[in-house]
Amino acid sequence: MTYFALVPAAGGGARMGAECPKQYLPLAGFPLIRHALKALADVPALARVFVVLAPDDGYWDGYDWSELNSRVTVLRCGGATRAASVTNGLRAMHQFAAADDWVLVHDAARACLSRGHVEKLIAKVGNDLVGGLLAVPVADTLKRAQDDARVAATVPREGLWQAQTPQMFRRGQLLDALERVPVVTDEASAIEAIGLHPLLVAADATNLKVTYPLDLQLAEWILHNRKD
Repeated sequence: MTYFALVPAAGGGARMGAECPKQYLPLAGFPLIRHALKALADVPALARVFVVLAPDDGYWDGYDWSELNSRVTVLRCGGATRAASVTNGLRAMHQFAAADDWVLVHDAARACLSRGHVEKLIAKVGNDLVGGLLAVPVADTLKRAQDDARVAATVPREGLWQAQTPQMFRRGQLLDALERVPVVTDEASAIEAIGLHPLLVAADATNLKVTYPLDLQLAEWILHNRKD
């Protein structure tokens, strides 16, 4: 079997309030997306890493990607949503990847992904019939809010996990699921919607998603202080 990675990066990251798309914000001397791509490119088991950009992306060519060129292929077929970008990317990969090949879909904004995270996911999911995803058990007490921002209820956290990426599924099955259920926030949701149950693979909090400005500072601290 062959493993590929797919990184959707066609969004703008509006919650960051930045002048450029979030994936190009500076982080530890590089554009944010470069950290995720480098982590994936460093995994020997991955045959190739695909990055899905908006067709009119004017930022990518302004950076030096020469270190990654032999491992990363750009697909300018991004859609209006993350799910649309992943769907378009899976279709565009058909000349490289068979329907039964594994695809690890990873958020460009999860810049602190490590090689260890990826290799653990592959080891745990590589022989699974459905696929799986990195995730962490929910540790905090959860509150459901009313419309007036007051607490409506406390939600039991037992059995709850916070989904991360990469999320790893067979290319053909994931494409079929996304075409049938296009309005989802992650790949596992599409697989669940067709009646399957992805495997949860325990990760850790360092694989955070950069969503708000403060997250950039935390991500930089992680990158500078990581021991692996």
